[in-house]
Amino acid sequence: MKVIFLADVPQVARAGELRDVSDGYARNYLIPRGLAALATAAAVHEREEQRSATERLRAKTIEEAQALAGRLTGTTVTVKARAGKQGRLFGSVTPADVATALKAELGQDIDRRRIEFAEPIHAVGTFTATVRLGADLSPTVTVVVEPA
Repeated sequence: MKVIFLADVPQVARAGELRDVSDGYARNYLIPRGLAALATAAAVHEREEQRSATERLRAKTIEEAQALAGRLTGTTVTVKARAGKQGRLFGSVTPADVATALKAELGQDIDRRRIEFAEPIHAVGTFTATVRLGADLSPTVTVVVEPA
């Protein structure tokens, strides 16, 4: 019996796959638990429509990420922080601080969890931060820390 898997079933199939399974397995296990649906012509057509919509969305997301990576590459942001006489900060510069500075600079929100430092920033100076955008896109941003 041909079925379309609605959820991942370990060692059998992934969600969205069209597979041929035994009748009893489909009738008694997969279909009652909502793991698969009978592969009718309408269901197969709907699956193809869904797959094409997902591909279009993925392509659009990658295109937007590439555009953002182009804008981020070479960007320099300035973060003001309280510092002592020797240039040591009272605390540190966090990814949230850099995300706020990037929003002010570019006008676009960037999730703070996507910003990474090579090492923690505890002093005044110039540092680099990497922004992970996915799809192998990781532009580097220069962070200038100045005393407030």
